[in-house]
Amino acid sequence: MQTLGIIGSGNIGSAIARLAVAANIRVVVSNSRGPETLTDLVQELGPLASAGTVEDAAAASDTVVLSVPLSASMSIPADLLAGKLVLDTGNYYPFRDGRIRELDAEEFTAGELVQRHFEGARLVKAFSNILAHHIPQLARPADAPDRTALPIASDHEDAKAAAQTLMDQLGFDTVDAGALSEAWRFEPESATYTQLYLADPSTPMDQMMTAPASPTPASELTSALQNTDRVRVAEREF
Repeated sequence: MQTLGIIGSGNIGSAIARLAVAANIRVVVSNSRGPETLTDLVQELGPLASAGTVEDAAAASDTVVLSVPLSASMSIPADLLAGKLVLDTGNYYPFRDGRIRELDAEEFTAGELVQRHFEGARLVKAFSNILAHHIPQLARPADAPDRTALPIASDHEDAKAAAQTLMDQLGFDTVDAGALSEAWRFEPESATYTQLYLADPSTPMDQMMTAPASPTPASELTSALQNTDRVRVAEREF
């Protein structure tokens, strides 16, 4: 049976875990606080789920979802994910992560910075431009006419193909946004970040965390990716 390691049990990591077990994929979930803090989540997820350490989640599968703050990503030993396909859901939020010079200077995108740290992994930026509560709302079976598309970016073509297959199982179409250097196209405050999936795009930011979603097809996402302007990272508000 297919297994998915998940590092990070926050909103995004938990949402992906729920979709995985619904797709008959075994999950090993971990966080920085230890497996004993994941009892309720594992019970909710059912028999296909187990809790472990970060090391357990990394060892459980060749595919790992990395869903932790940027600073936490950089503190994970690089060799732990060597040889793995890594779906990185994270973003750079200066209010949380502090200012990172290389990112503010746009020497790298956040995805490139994480890939540089995990140089032995094949990193794919995925699930990083959608609100956590929209993930279960928008997941659809493969034959559904109202499938939503999410962007992916990677420097590894084989990793993109593998990520597309997994995300299809989880209920989403994908649009290839290019290399990690192009991942700015769906970073925070871009035209393809979170608001694209809102039922009402004019929803104020302070209401977005509970606002309903609306399906976004690949054609709409592709157009948004092509036409978005680059947000100046050093001037970003969050």
